[in-house]
Amino acid sequence: MNLGELKPAAGSTKDTKRLGRGPGSGLGKTSGRGHKGSGARSGSKTRTWFEGGQMSLQRRLPKRGFSNHLFRKDYQIVNLVMLDGLKVDTVDSQVLFENGMIRSPYKPVKILADGEITRAVEVTADAFSSNAIAKIEKLGGSAKVL
Repeated sequence: MNLGELKPAAGSTKDTKRLGRGPGSGLGKTSGRGHKGSGARSGSKTRTWFEGGQMSLQRRLPKRGFSNHLFRKDYQIVNLVMLDGLKVDTVDSQVLFENGMIRSPYKPVKILADGEITRAVEVTADAFSSNAIAKIEKLGGSAKVL
């Protein structure tokens, strides 16, 4: 068997509808677009959620819940086990960014206590979990909150 001999499984593909090929095809003359109106003209498109001018479903349904997106702080998460692989004694957002652990040195960073750390490290971040502070300070390191 060669690549050129490969064919799709029987019945898995259909022929495309050939529009405007005479009355016998069932889709001749107006090509399934009906008579006149904007839908019959070229260039007419309707958005998938458009309901013909009726109030859209999204606007008809009542609003529910609460969204804090204006005041939410999105932290970049770094676990202690990731810090253990670094060869430096002082860690801040710039060091984390250079080592590919966070996407931006300008967005807030939070250190979480997942995993273990084996040496004393001086860590500066925007937030720490209480367990992370305990693990860092147990080994003689320090956790500074910006």
